[in-house]
Amino acid sequence: MKPDINNLSSETIVDFIGSIFDRRGDEEYLGEPVNMGQHMLQGATIAEQNDQPEEIIVGALLHDIGHFTSEFGTFTMNDTEDRHHEDAGAEVLERFFPSVITDCVRYHVAAKRYLCATRPEYFRRLSEASVHSLNLQGGPMDADEVAEFEKNTNLEQIIAVRYLDDAGKRPDMETPDFWHFAPMVQRMVDRHSAARI
Repeated sequence: MKPDINNLSSETIVDFIGSIFDRRGDEEYLGEPVNMGQHMLQGATIAEQNDQPEEIIVGALLHDIGHFTSEFGTFTMNDTEDRHHEDAGAEVLERFFPSVITDCVRYHVAAKRYLCATRPEYFRRLSEASVHSLNLQGGPMDADEVAEFEKNTNLEQIIAVRYLDDAGKRPDMETPDFWHFAPMVQRMVDRHSAARI
């Protein structure tokens, strides 16, 4: 039986996310040459190799967790489809993680639209699958959307995670598993818990 998200706590959420990586990480990633687990682990690994802050590493690690929100008992696959994976993922995480993490999850799709609108060279770097999904997601932002997006106080981190999202698609890259990153994921959870006290 899948746990109800209401029964998860700051002491159990990291182990539960790790179990999702272990059980479902080998699922297909939308036509890309890597699976879902490899994709998220690659982004986190590249961030770590480049001495990025832990919030960027964890944001990259969890940015696509919304593809698995059917794992949380109160969500169904239809919920994920209706809400879009980025919104569903942020909803799952916002009880446990600081806003910088949930914003990286919630806005990583919008960040692609933003970068396509503001940095012409960015579009040329997208994979064929990313170009296809961009068209489904509304294409590049218009000027009003860009102005609104730039108001987000976590814009820099969101953009950093977007670039890691694009980089994490190498079929020959080796990475550590989720448990290598689990201590820093827990630190992000603890940071959120401490801020609420």
